[in-house]
Amino acid sequence: MDQGAPRERELICGPRAVLEILRAGRRRVYRLLLSRQEQGEGVRAILAAAEARRVSVESCASAELERLVRGKMHQGVIAEVTPYVYDEPDAFLAGAGRGDRTAFLLILDGVLDPQNLGAIVRTAESAGVDGVVLPRDRAAAVSPAVVRASAGATEYLPIARVTNLARYLCQAQERGIWVAGAAAEAGQTLFDTDLTGPLALVIGGEGRGMRSLTRRHCDFLMRIPAVGRVASLNASAASAICLFEVVRQRKAMSCGGRLSSSD
Repeated sequence: MDQGAPRERELICGPRAVLEILRAGRRRVYRLLLSRQEQGEGVRAILAAAEARRVSVESCASAELERLVRGKMHQGVIAEVTPYVYDEPDAFLAGAGRGDRTAFLLILDGVLDPQNLGAIVRTAESAGVDGVVLPRDRAAAVSPAVVRASAGATEYLPIARVTNLARYLCQAQERGIWVAGAAAEAGQTLFDTDLTGPLALVIGGEGRGMRSLTRRHCDFLMRIPAVGRVASLNASAASAICLFEVVRQRKAMSCGGRLSSSD
């Protein structure tokens, strides 16, 4: 493997990401590479998961692992796997409003940085989002770097890509889903907005935020009230605040409580 993994395979680095790939069972794992120096409870958990999946394990010198990933941080653990397979975006809309669950989608309009995307996916999975939708163009894809940054959350949270984001938002609205965009210039604040209904939360990319066409297709915009001197937050931090405000409001509503920013 002097040239790295073949194009139809990927190398996933890091113990947490590899462990979750093994546990989730979403991808085929061809082999697991472990540094001879790595020991401890984390490695034992990985070995147990690999045994359960009947994945071959190879013990390698640290220099061999370094050669395979060309300087990427691996912490002594690498898995050779099939590439990420995206979910169908229409399935997110088809399942909206079914059963007792209220639709909760996250739309990312042009997040470019893999570290940001991974962190957002990790938070979204923790917040109970039904699915994440990405544009096909001018946006980060689910790469090994994103998997690592998400601590393996990509293996559990459905993620889809669409060619026309504005059209997808229209389709969501036709299904009775409200489209809420996070924008620093919005008149109303996040904490004064009712987010308990079927919702598609839109977060813009680094620096430029949402594109104008995406903005025009939002039912309403809201801002995170900031009191410090640094006016803007990065996409990952903004996503975390907005996502868990949705969680807070819905929990308060399900408990029969009154929505309040002090809850």
